[in-house]
Amino acid sequence: MGGRDNEFGQPIGCPVAGWSPRLLPSRVTLAGRLCRIEPIDPARHTTELYDANRADDGRGWTYMGYGPFESLEAYRAWAERVAASSDPLFYTILDPASGRATGVASLMRIDPANGVIEVGHIKYAPALQRTPAATEAMFLLMRYIFDELGYRRYEWKCDSLNAPSRAAAARLGFVYEGIFRQAVVYKGRNRDTAWFAMMDHEWPALRRAYEQWLEPANFDDAGRQRRRLFDLIGEARASASGG
Repeated sequence: MGGRDNEFGQPIGCPVAGWSPRLLPSRVTLAGRLCRIEPIDPARHTTELYDANRADDGRGWTYMGYGPFESLEAYRAWAERVAASSDPLFYTILDPASGRATGVASLMRIDPANGVIEVGHIKYAPALQRTPAATEAMFLLMRYIFDELGYRRYEWKCDSLNAPSRAAAARLGFVYEGIFRQAVVYKGRNRDTAWFAMMDHEWPALRRAYEQWLEPANFDDAGRQRRRLFDLIGEARASASGG
């Protein structure tokens, strides 16, 4: 953001008062009403995650840099490798009633000096996809990053051809920022990367929209939403800007 000129008449960005580097995210547990997020534990989660993903016919792995996994042993080797990583820092998403693992996500490209972090490696098993719990998992990570750690910028990136991921980013309140051409080579093919992000000053309005959407009263007896998250985010943003 610009905002003023320096002594040479050159435009420069607004000052960031009292800024200091942020803490690194840690292996925390985040509890919601519909899901629980905890650090990936290969000993506890591998079999459940592998079994949950067996319902995926393969299309869920198309835009991932790895997978699908041909055996439980191959998936376990991957889980053990990523569990040892601090960037990306992997979490498992669990059903709080059964305790079973149904998805993973990570915090990555962590830049505490500038307060920038990305969510990625999101792989929901079919049982988690398009559920309120899937949305709540993203909300819990956002709340952790903005409210607890105080980051300024939260990013979402995907293959520009991945239409479902791009739609999910927009629905969740990330703002499209453009395409980085020929950014990645994976699975022997090119990836032009679509960039999305949300900022700390946008977060209060987004948080209100999420809290409204996640209210039990927003769902009927069959679990269908009464109001869309996308609409609530739009209204919250308009209200915050005085529109």
